[in-house]
This record gives sequence, structure tokens and C-alpha cells, in this order.
Amino acid sequence: MIDHVILTVSDFERSVPFYEKALKPLGLTDVTDFPAQEGHPHLKGFGTNGSWFLWLKEGQAQPDAVHVGLVAAGQNKVREFHAAAVAAGAGVKTAPGPQLQYFPGYFATWILDPDGHDIEVVNKTGQVE
Repeated sequence: MIDHVILTVSDFERSVPFYEKALKPLGLTDVTDFPAQEGHPHLKGFGTNGSWFLWLKEGQAQPDAVHVGLVAAGQNKVREFHAAAVAAGAGVKTAPGPQLQYFPGYFATWILDPDGHDIEVVNKTGQVE
């Protein structure tokens, strides 16, 4: 089980508002600030109910180094994430839709964040809502 992921982004001022808008449809509305301490970088965390699992670290972004896949409760949430991310400035890699090459019921979208990180949001239940 994964507890958290850290993405290195080139600019907090650009990336934090982007993720706040893009993650809202998934219910990931808690944002926290973890100030730099001795030997530990400044981080911004995203999650829900006081639990943060997606963290941003400012530095030299290497978007080809990681792929993040987030779960959506239904196909409509995948669509809502896509719309929110695009409105916040995401690049579109793959529009929301069935991805049956993986397995039945796989419905996903892939966007590119401001640094080019490949972010997938997927619903594997076949539920529309």
C-alpha cells in the first residue's frame, strides 16, 4: 500500500493552485504546508480528512520519472476531474473514456500538469456516478 507520493514541480505559485482546482472533484480538498526544516525540503500536501498523500516539492521537475494514478468514485468524477484540470491549465493527453485494452470497466483520463507530469484518474468499477 502506498502512503504518499512526492512530485517535484518547478513553481509552487503555479502548481499549488493548479492541483487545488484539479483535485477538488475527487474530494481532495485539504491542503497543508510543511515548511522546510533541517535536511527536509518545503512541501505542499493534498488529501482529505487531515490525511495528505500527494505532496509537491519545488525543484527541478522530471515529469518522465513518475506516473501518478488517482481513483475516482465513478465515471462522472473522472470527467469532472478532466474538466477542472483543463480549466486550470492542464494539457490533455487522453480524454475521458473507456480504456478496455486494460480490462472491462476501466474508464480513465490522462492529463499533463504544468510541468508535464502524467496524471491519470481512473474508475474501474464501471459505475457512472
